[in-house]
Amino acid sequence: MGNEQKVNVAIVGSTGYGGVELIRLLLNHPNVNIASVISASSAGAPIADGFPHLNEIMCDTLDGVNAEEIRRKADVVFTATPSGVSGKLVPELLDAGLTVIDLSGDFRIKDGAVYTAWYKHEAPQAELLEEAPYGLCELYADSGYAQGQRIISNPGCYPTATLLGLAPAVKAGWIDPASLIIDAKSGVSGAGRGVNLGVHYAELNENFKAYKVNKHQHIPEIEQTLSEVAGTPVTVTFTTHLMPMTRGIMCTMYASLTGNYSEQDFISLYKEHYAGRRFVRIRPQGQWPATKEVFGSNYCDIGFAVDERTKRVTVISVIDNVVKGAAGQAIQNLNLMMGWDEALGLQLTPVYP
Repeated sequence: MGNEQKVNVAIVGSTGYGGVELIRLLLNHPNVNIASVISASSAGAPIADGFPHLNEIMCDTLDGVNAEEIRRKADVVFTATPSGVSGKLVPELLDAGLTVIDLSGDFRIKDGAVYTAWYKHEAPQAELLEEAPYGLCELYADSGYAQGQRIISNPGCYPTATLLGLAPAVKAGWIDPASLIIDAKSGVSGAGRGVNLGVHYAELNENFKAYKVNKHQHIPEIEQTLSEVAGTPVTVTFTTHLMPMTRGIMCTMYASLTGNYSEQDFISLYKEHYAGRRFVRIRPQGQWPATKEVFGSNYCDIGFAVDERTKRVTVISVIDNVVKGAAGQAIQNLNLMMGWDEALGLQLTPVYP
């Protein structure tokens, strides 16, 4: 495919972890040209000044945030911004004729009042919340949600690992949604590139701590999707923990069984549910995934343990939070939007060790 046939994309928030990961992945995408890297805080500086690993790979100077200027260079925009920013910026980008894949949380929650309660920001326009499909590729790709869309809301990192690990069992009615407990752990890159005491090396190293207990903003996103899958309102107990590692999410999830289902039953159910979805890997009986086994890749690995004594199942789901939890999934959504192979530019072997 010649350069003139490539889709020109812009990345707003190029100096954050999600933005710079988009750059890494898109530089190897055969159908994409990165036409503009954008940062409100660092406009005018070469991107390699802040990210020396891009020396002699990307020499672009960071652009400022101007919708009309972006439209002159690009057709599609990835908005890798903090929540509260995209809600105001995306309408301008859409009005300029751009297509948007939003990596912030601003368009995931479809009830504006629920969004405001959890995110503590004013909700985006109701019509845009309704317009933006929730782009969890493995659950919704077969519906054709991405085709013809001008905006897609990219799921959060914790919800991606959680929902991929729970949706098939919830949909099949094999577990009681009212019993769900989700024990989630993330590497520190999930906190973003900003500096604060909570991610200071001396505070985090050789430490392990819970945060935002029962108050994490990803709770309504998880409940919204599980309620849709179950066909009835679902609430969950969801506790997040910070691990002293750079990348990775592990969600260990517990639920009561509604029948006599074995580990092999779960394996068969999930393999059937995710048939043809190349980025979900189901572990054999007696094997459970670890975060290092998906590091740097777009895979989600899932394993199971059924406890016949307690009549409960443990589901373990792992992803790389910066790839499958952010940039990789956003590129999956681009591929689906454009009618390309879903895995284009994403067939990366995990980095090991």
